[in-house]
Amino acid sequence: MNTFKKLKQFYWPYKKYLLISLFFLLFVVAITVVYPIVLQLTIDEVVLEERYSLIPYIAAGFFLIMLLKGISTFFHQYMGDVFGVTAVYKLREALYEKLQVLSFKYYDNARTGDLMSRKTTDVEGFRNFLSFGISDFIEITMLILFSLGVMFYYSVPLALITMAAMPFLAVVVFKFDKRVHPAFRGIRKSFGRLNTRVQENISGMNTVKSLSKEDFEVGRFSDSNDNYRQNYLYTSSIWAKYFPVMEFIGNICVVLLLAYGGFLVINNELSLGALVAFFQLVWYIMGPLMSLGFVINMFSQAKASGERLLEILEATEDITEKDGAIDEPIAGHVTFKDVTLTYTKDDDKALKNISFDAPAGKVIGLSGSTGSGKTSITQLIPRFYEPEKGEVLVDGRPVDAYQLKTLRSHIGFVLQESFLFSTTIRENIRYGNPEIPEEKIIDAAKRAQAHDFIMEMPKGYDTMLGERGMGLSGGQKQRIAIARAICINPSILVLDDATSAVDMETEFQIQKALKEVMKGRTTFIIAHRISSLKHADEILVLEDGEIVEQGRHEELVHNKGQYERIYNIQYQDREQIMNTAT
Repeated sequence: MNTFKKLKQFYWPYKKYLLISLFFLLFVVAITVVYPIVLQLTIDEVVLEERYSLIPYIAAGFFLIMLLKGISTFFHQYMGDVFGVTAVYKLREALYEKLQVLSFKYYDNARTGDLMSRKTTDVEGFRNFLSFGISDFIEITMLILFSLGVMFYYSVPLALITMAAMPFLAVVVFKFDKRVHPAFRGIRKSFGRLNTRVQENISGMNTVKSLSKEDFEVGRFSDSNDNYRQNYLYTSSIWAKYFPVMEFIGNICVVLLLAYGGFLVINNELSLGALVAFFQLVWYIMGPLMSLGFVINMFSQAKASGERLLEILEATEDITEKDGAIDEPIAGHVTFKDVTLTYTKDDDKALKNISFDAPAGKVIGLSGSTGSGKTSITQLIPRFYEPEKGEVLVDGRPVDAYQLKTLRSHIGFVLQESFLFSTTIRENIRYGNPEIPEEKIIDAAKRAQAHDFIMEMPKGYDTMLGERGMGLSGGQKQRIAIARAICINPSILVLDDATSAVDMETEFQIQKALKEVMKGRTTFIIAHRISSLKHADEILVLEDGEIVEQGRHEELVHNKGQYERIYNIQYQDREQIMNTAT
């Protein structure tokens, strides 16, 4: 119940819908218990007494009762659904908002398929219990109490026989709940893993096909699918064991009632109509008690789902905004003072004692092999991660002195793998600045060398893109991403291998355009190509998280260091290619 208590903030404000639903449920249950009474009166007062003239009145009354029950059932079910749907509407929003503020560190360890499963299947499992499970439990309780009341009115001994079976059923139901809840949690986890497997396979289909790993992927999916099947079959086996026991206890009770009730009728201690009514009332108790297993099943699923949802809602927010954080314009002066970064405790240090100064408007090149720490430097500036040691300053203030939105709105990113949304090209370009006028969108596209190919598309800027920008080449996607960064007019611009997916001619055009864009902006260029870095005001060469060289291009090519080796390799290869071509 602690899970439901922690999630109370999402459903309790809408308790009025639940109360209205339960109000109409009271009528539904009361009318249901009236059926056996009408049956008893029909047998004892009409059939046995041969007062057939009462039949039209009984039929008319029974029709009105059924009409009232139908109306009550409608409002009971509808308001119950309103309660559940409204509650999870707020829960979904809270989950989505939480996912927006969680740091990169959380997503480094999270699996997309599992998060999707929590946002859909687990939320729906919780909604089902709110919409139906709570009212079903109350309906079972009310139906048992009302039925017992009528039973005691008809015959105390028979009512006591019925109650004698209830503790046995209660024990079985309790044991069932103890075993079925962990089983359902196992199902939820295995389903999350199955979702992750599917998501990764679809996202990486190009890689799968290019390496002819289809059979391998089928095997991996089969393993995850089999794990889900095994968990589900285990849960089904629990159901299969306990429900026959419940039904057996109920049937024994019915046999005893028929035997003793028949004896009472023969001795004129109970009317035949009362015995028939009693027999129907017994199933109003035994049926709901056995149905309690379904309610417990729904409760267990909801509890397992709620626990998985709470894992997101209660996840630690590593990057938080300090009290008194300022909202001021940023010029773009970036300073690193003895900064060390470790992503996780068991990892090697990603950055070690990094120090440098990048005055506003300067262009800083970052060079080094893969994993040397180039991207890590740029991820500390917008506080995607926090340094383990040292300080990152922007305009002389620690980055945590700024409001997160302020800090990040002044930093434009063009990443190595450009992500585009499934919407129009125009919406993708103005994503960071929705209010930007049309002429500036076009100007940004021209600067990024994207305008010409956009105009060649069927609907120009209104062309709809597929998922992740499907339909565009890698170079086209990156040029749109560059245009998007230009539109937010950032003080700090980060180009993380921004021209890696374009040919040499397009790279030259983009670099030429970016020279105008970078004026007055502090720019960090991460690149493997020397041609992208040679015009930087300062180049930092990194190796194993440390700065091993620092200076301008002209200085570094004569330092006999790592930068010179990269330069010689790239330009020797270029000369060899040109010589071969001639």
